[in-house]
Amino acid sequence: PKRASPGRLEFGLRFSHLFRTWLSLKRKRRRCLGSKIAHAKGNAVSKKVLIVEDNELNLKLFTDLLRAHQFEVEGLRDGREAFARMRGFAPDLVIMDIQMPHVSGLDLIEAMQSEADLKPIPVLAVTAYAGKGDEERILGAGARAYLSKPVGMVQFLGAVKAITG
Repeated sequence: PKRASPGRLEFGLRFSHLFRTWLSLKRKRRRCLGSKIAHAKGNAVSKKVLIVEDNELNLKLFTDLLRAHQFEVEGLRDGREAFARMRGFAPDLVIMDIQMPHVSGLDLIEAMQSEADLKPIPVLAVTAYAGKGDEERILGAGARAYLSKPVGMVQFLGAVKAITG
């Protein structure tokens, strides 16, 4: 039988060692992730977030990001349905787009302040059309915080976590 050259044998042993190490790390990571998920599901109550955003791509992006961080999320593309959904879903936070067709997010935030059951729900306002004085108007209407699009995901997640605790 043919004998492997020393270099070839050495490469085979190195590759085998690397593969075993990789496999071991993968198994450890799976066990670690599994216990973290079980811990999160067993001990923590996920915060509920309602996203009112007419742009489908933004809605999907915000929803996926928050779900990946263990938030319970519902999305809504039509602001006219916001109050009914807030009452049915009872969110810990509402993320509200300001520029929407049919009804302005600013009008919805102001209207929430006159509803005893909706007034305590904090609102994170998000808008692509930030003009001079908009932030003051939006915060004055009752929003807890304000972000201007395009918003970075770290900044967005930080604002959500700061509000929801």
